[in-house]
Amino acid sequence: MLGRRLARRERPGLVGVAARTAVVAGTASAVSGRVSRHRAERDAAQRTVPEADAPARKPPGPTPYSGLTDEALSSLERLGRLHEQGVLSDEEFAVQKDRVLRG
Repeated sequence: MLGRRLARRERPGLVGVAARTAVVAGTASAVSGRVSRHRAERDAAQRTVPEADAPARKPPGPTPYSGLTDEALSSLERLGRLHEQGVLSDEEFAVQKDRVLRG
């Protein structure tokens, strides 16, 4: 009988294990929440750059390749097939593609 009491005191019972698990889970949850809040605050601070400090950005202009015709698209497809087949090298493909795109 004395042996069982000593053995029982050395290991935590079911309630002790549940309590320890709850403490560990609660701590992990609190730390995770704090890390998430910290990241959100840091990201918000980075996004709110004053306009005076923000670099001037150019609005995107029209691309030189806009408004392709059906003929240009079919030429590009043909060039792509020739390139895949190995008939055209990478350099030849780039030159021909640029020629078609520039019109």
